Amino acid sequence: MSSTPKVFVTRAIPEEGLRILREVAEVQVWTERLPPPRENLLDAVSDVDGLLSLLTDEIDAHLLDQAPRLKGVANYAVGYDNIDVTAATERGIWVTNTPGVLTEATADFSFALLLGAARRLVEADAATRAGDWLTWEPTYMLGADVHGKTLGIVGMGRIGRAVARRAAGFAMRILYADPSQSEEMEQALGAERVDMETLLAQSDFISLHAPLTQSTRALLDRDAFHRVKPGVIVINTARGELIDEKALVEALDDDRVRYAGLDVYAEEPLPRDHPLVTRPNAILAPHLGSATVGARRAMAEVAATNLRELLCNRVPPNAVNEPSRRHCP
Repeated sequence: MSSTPKVFVTRAIPEEGLRILREVAEVQVWTERLPPPRENLLDAVSDVDGLLSLLTDEIDAHLLDQAPRLKGVANYAVGYDNIDVTAATERGIWVTNTPGVLTEATADFSFALLLGAARRLVEADAATRAGDWLTWEPTYMLGADVHGKTLGIVGMGRIGRAVARRAAGFAMRILYADPSQSEEMEQALGAERVDMETLLAQSDFISLHAPLTQSTRALLDRDAFHRVKPGVIVINTARGELIDEKALVEALDDDRVRYAGLDVYAEEPLPRDHPLVTRPNAILAPHLGSATVGARRAMAEVAATNLRELLCNRVPPNAVNEPSRRHCP
């Protein structure tokens, strides 16, 4: 029997990451565009030492029990709410993520959605292509000002801070809600830490960058949308479940929310019959926050390096847990 470790990669990733893995392991890649069906994933992990997963893969206790040789799961993402970390820890399995390398790309996209929503860019493009642009008109396709307005950031982590730096270039007043104080942002940009009530009431724009937890699920619900500043613009590049989408549709329809710029959804891909699809005051992107050549390449390298290190019985650099027991070398 070969002593070479086996690794399963649940989707094609940039070659730079696969090259790192092939230095130490036999690598099998699921090459279809859609994620491996559950039964295929269960079969694939039955004899692997390492698993490189995506957010679309549910890594739960049952799956981990089907993987007796598994030493670690390297998630190709910053978030890891698709993985039962507690179950992995109890089974002596490392879990890692890819922090840092997608921060700037995601912050860029967040601000692109903010600007696009404020200036109704997608509507304007469609109108131009459809021949609805008749002439220059003083009141045609009016959008919202960005410069000098108030941005409320929910979650002042890496991406939240990067968005705040971009907002400073537009002379925006920056409010943030986070369990931890960011003295860096307060000193450098004059950001103000406030409670959610204040953030909702005073923000012209709200950008979500919080992790998905029990306390943040449906953070923007019907009650929250009744407490926002009328005409607010909502941006979400974090997790879809942070927003009650039914409540958002209602708020878009009655203009409590002027516009939404969304990259993530409670169900992905977004169903074609979802009410958001027909709302003209929503920009809907297909989870593209980190979708640049550089960011996705770096994510592949970080995820693969995490997996390589744990397969070589070293502590992976981006572990999100510390297993209660270790696999023997």
